[in-house]
Amino acid sequence: MRVTQADLDLAGRLADAAGAAIRPYFRSAHGAELKEDGSPVTLADRAAEAAMRRLLDAEAPGDGVVGEEYGEKPGVTGRCWVLDPIDGTRSFTVGRPIFGTLIALVVEGWPVLGVIDQPIARERWLGVAGRPTTFNGAPVRTRALPELAGAALATTSPHLFGAAEVAPYMALVASVYGASTGQGPVYGGDCYNYGLLASGHLDLVCEAGLKLHDFAALVPVVEGAGGRMCDWNGDPLTAESGGDVLAIGDPARVDDVLEAMRSA
Repeated sequence: MRVTQADLDLAGRLADAAGAAIRPYFRSAHGAELKEDGSPVTLADRAAEAAMRRLLDAEAPGDGVVGEEYGEKPGVTGRCWVLDPIDGTRSFTVGRPIFGTLIALVVEGWPVLGVIDQPIARERWLGVAGRPTTFNGAPVRTRALPELAGAALATTSPHLFGAAEVAPYMALVASVYGASTGQGPVYGGDCYNYGLLASGHLDLVCEAGLKLHDFAALVPVVEGAGGRMCDWNGDPLTAESGGDVLAIGDPARVDDVLEAMRSA
């Protein structure tokens, strides 16, 4: 599962190409419409994924590709590039620069390279299995969390949890914030939250209903910064995982988080 310098260079070019396609549409006419599943898509989403696929067709034609907008292209190498051109399209459509382009390299089902790229602020997290995560080229680390109480917990939206997922999430919220009326989770952010966690600004992210293109890139970024990513059972995230995802900045708190959620 070795990641080569050529892979890193290609990932950087993919992020650059996506950003160049996205920026002209930001806070401009972006042609938003709803897909069959009710989620939004814009001209920027489609242009960014198309740009990345052109590069992959030219430079890694044997690798598979999975993208949110244009589906799956089977490969013959055991390697697959997983693309989400705009993770956080709702934020993009209202002019909030807290969305990101996600690029992952998955080898035999395991995410080994991940990029979170925010093309407006020009912020880029790069994670590679076995190496320190970087933010704009400089190493970053998650922060220590002595206890669960008082952690900074984020999720994109509580409305995205299904009926069976609400109780475990709310049990986690109760364990973190107790009866406090002045504190609560951070809402909004999509993939940007995971970059903030990797840089030591958040402690926990809890999500449900994610797809491979939503979480594959996040795994190397968070874990290369010293954190842990897993599903709600505590199992590692692979191409076969479901959509219940936890990011925990301090691995010493993994059992505490799981215990809190199981108490629901």
